[in-house]
Amino acid sequence: MKQLLNYVNGRWVESHKTFEDVSPVDGSVVAIVHEAGRELVDEAIKAGHRALAGEWGRTTVAARVILLRRIADEMERRQEDFIAAEMADTGKPLSMASSIDIPRGIANFRTFADIISTAPLESHRLDLPDGSYALNYTTRKPLGVVGVISPWNLPLLLLTWKVAPALACGNAVVVKPSEETPATATLLAEVMEAAGVPAGAFNLVHGFGPNSAGESISNHPDISAITFTGESRTGSTIMRAAAEGVKPVSFELGGKNAALIFADCDFEQMLDGMMRALFLNSGQVCLCSERVYVERAIYDRFCNALVKRIKDMKVDWPHDPATEMGPLISAKHRDKVLTYFELARQEGATFLTGGGIPHFGDERDRGAWIEPTVISGLQDDARCVREEIFGPICHVSPFDSEREVIARANDTKYGLASTIWTSNLSRAHRVSEAMRVGISWVNTWFLRDLRTPFGGAGLSGVGREGGMHSLNFYSELTNVCVRVDSETEQ
Repeated sequence: MKQLLNYVNGRWVESHKTFEDVSPVDGSVVAIVHEAGRELVDEAIKAGHRALAGEWGRTTVAARVILLRRIADEMERRQEDFIAAEMADTGKPLSMASSIDIPRGIANFRTFADIISTAPLESHRLDLPDGSYALNYTTRKPLGVVGVISPWNLPLLLLTWKVAPALACGNAVVVKPSEETPATATLLAEVMEAAGVPAGAFNLVHGFGPNSAGESISNHPDISAITFTGESRTGSTIMRAAAEGVKPVSFELGGKNAALIFADCDFEQMLDGMMRALFLNSGQVCLCSERVYVERAIYDRFCNALVKRIKDMKVDWPHDPATEMGPLISAKHRDKVLTYFELARQEGATFLTGGGIPHFGDERDRGAWIEPTVISGLQDDARCVREEIFGPICHVSPFDSEREVIARANDTKYGLASTIWTSNLSRAHRVSEAMRVGISWVNTWFLRDLRTPFGGAGLSGVGREGGMHSLNFYSELTNVCVRVDSETEQ
């Protein structure tokens, strides 16, 4: 059986305590994972500080740019290994792993190599009354050892989204991937070793959250900052731990995102986009739309067309290039989503399609599969309309006016994303700017420029990442103020 080890201070480390990495496709065990205890996490953090005091701490920006590009090249050389590992852990279709997850993971290193190589720093001249002046300029220094806690839904993409800028700014990192998806993080550690990353600059510890590696990172007094993507409740727990040391945090958390569909939209373009927004990665993307508001004039047409598209959707073996949707991440998570299906029935929802578990008659019946589901008929205060479900389910309801739908879409404690479908240019600008979210798409979904700010409001997170926003989070910015006296007579 494949063994996934921890990687600390440039060494591969076994542990006495292990757990199973289970395939959500058929319930089989794909690897044995070595869980890091508190002592090993402590060793990883100390290794990071030693790296900063040694060779890694003396690297120039130019040297780090070369290293980031070497990491990307090595990842690209092992691209097929990464695709296989991602699919084994998550069960996501080949079409997604090969076109989104792994290419974006590689692109993150190249993008932040480009950004750090041209990143500007501020300088200002302040004239003083006596004829002298002060020259102020900014320096960028690493924060120190950054704890990186990443989720299971986009394991490599979101891990590298954090690791790449952290290393670009000269930090050391201690990475804890989700216990559900440890494989690509382990491959990334192999890449770091092959690319020549100095010992201690990149450390990998496997484990869980409470009473395991995640808690040890969050509570450790010598962690300099924490970046986390995951559910809002976990983010609150980590924030309480980070508050003890007043440590910088960057959190991208959950969402209950709204789609606003106006009658004047390009209907087929909208339908294509909404199928992705609802069911990409089996709805297990924080940016997916779980609340769909459709202008009444096209409400019935939309519901009928959506149900037909879903019935034609290929939910099948992930390695089939035509497969559009795979299983959920685990049996435990499927059970959670199924409780919301039952809650929706109790709340009086109408199921337009789905609402159960598909049966295949083969090994997949031991996996974590679930039907893509559309419900309607609930009031806006229903739990299924207000709480994040994180699965292939949406609630569809009609609206009558722009003002009404803006108010309903914004009536949430979350604030991550929205998507708006209209051919009216003025409405597109007006409505998108009215959304209380971190990103507001118009006539598209999941399209990102990696230089732009990304994050959420409310329960959806704290801070922004992307481009210079990432560099500023992973840096200690220092202003240097030099007084320059006026010229004296000779």
